[in-house]
Amino acid sequence: MDIIKKINEIAVNYFEDNNSKFAAALGTNEANIRNYRSKIVPKVDFIVKLCNDLDISFEWMFNDSGEMKKVKKEAGVSLAYPISTGKNPATAGTYQPTTAATYPPTTAATYPPTTTATYPPTTGISTNLQHQQGIPLYEMNPAGNLLDFFNQPPNIIDHIYIPKLPKSDGALYILGESMYPVLKSGDIVIYKRVNNLNEGIYYGEMYLLSINIDGDDATILRYVNHSEKGEDYIKLISHNSTHAPKDIRMEYVKAMALIKASIRINTMM
Repeated sequence: MDIIKKINEIAVNYFEDNNSKFAAALGTNEANIRNYRSKIVPKVDFIVKLCNDLDISFEWMFNDSGEMKKVKKEAGVSLAYPISTGKNPATAGTYQPTTAATYPPTTAATYPPTTTATYPPTTGISTNLQHQQGIPLYEMNPAGNLLDFFNQPPNIIDHIYIPKLPKSDGALYILGESMYPVLKSGDIVIYKRVNNLNEGIYYGEMYLLSINIDGDDATILRYVNHSEKGEDYIKLISHNSTHAPKDIRMEYVKAMALIKASIRINTMM
């Protein structure tokens, strides 16, 4: 099953290889279509819409079975047998017995029976496709702060694909050695933004934090723990022992992101 290859076939056969026409027909933008035709497997809801809108066979799309175009059958009409003309069977080669008008007996009117709305039902295809969705890798300005980064993400460098990755918002390169050897400068971290700073913190986990103290912005990577100073504070702890723990007031924290995963490239060979 190569979804990207099949989307390219659809583009050629239905839209004369024109991404703009393809995008307009599906109610999306041309950039998405370009991505779907080159490197990103679209979400299942897009594939289902594509099949339904263009009468594409689900069997062909997901199981490599049958033809691209969905075979339509109407109630009381068999595509394999001509409809009875009412003439004598001896004189009309196209005459069929009474079974022809209702062939197949009960399935024709609902073909495919119930698979269109829920396909694929429980085969695991939906889960696998979700796991294949790309996490955008952003190029963050080292001098910028995390809040501005969230509000207006910079250019996407690439997309990262990791099977069974928990829900994440993006990825970026890190600088500094505060979490060495767990993380080092040049590693990639995959994050999920914390939208509720009051109740959305899991203490003991690693976070990206944007803090502002006396008008100075800083984006740092630390473990976040409870502070002995009270609920208005958090304790920031580095993995690198040369960086001392620090208690800061929560009011100084402008944005946070939970680190879900990290990637280190050991060699370019």
